[in-house]
Amino acid sequence: MKYVVQVEINQSLDKVIELFDNPDHLLIWMEELERYEHLMGTPGQPGAKAKLHFQMPDRKVLMTETVLSRDLPDSFTASYETNGVYNVVVNRFEELGPFSTLYINEQSFEFEGINKYFSFLMKGALKKQSLKYMYAFKRFVEEMMPDDSELV
Repeated sequence: MKYVVQVEINQSLDKVIELFDNPDHLLIWMEELERYEHLMGTPGQPGAKAKLHFQMPDRKVLMTETVLSRDLPDSFTASYETNGVYNVVVNRFEELGPFSTLYINEQSFEFEGINKYFSFLMKGALKKQSLKYMYAFKRFVEEMMPDDSELV
């Protein structure tokens, strides 16, 4: 299953990339993320691995993130694995103007086991979740971003 979602962010490409490129910021804008645990490699670089601990409304989810490629702002690709789901995400950023950036998110899912039988029902929910996180990041960049002195 594949889909593409996008959102326009009212901020310069350089600032968007600066904020996107710091995994410590995930805990600020990604509501359900409780912990980002670096496992190996240089964070944000190909081969790096991390565990993402989510507390969803009805369950805990643990994902393993592996950075596959990095060529920002053109692309940042990572895989996410959890309980019979393998997801590859390509994030791309395009400058629309001095204070406008298009954030494009390409998702590709593979399902195993029982998840395979229900995957056709999950597309809408997964797309909605992707957009939720993209809009949360947009709000963080545009409105809720702390002063530069407070950034980690």
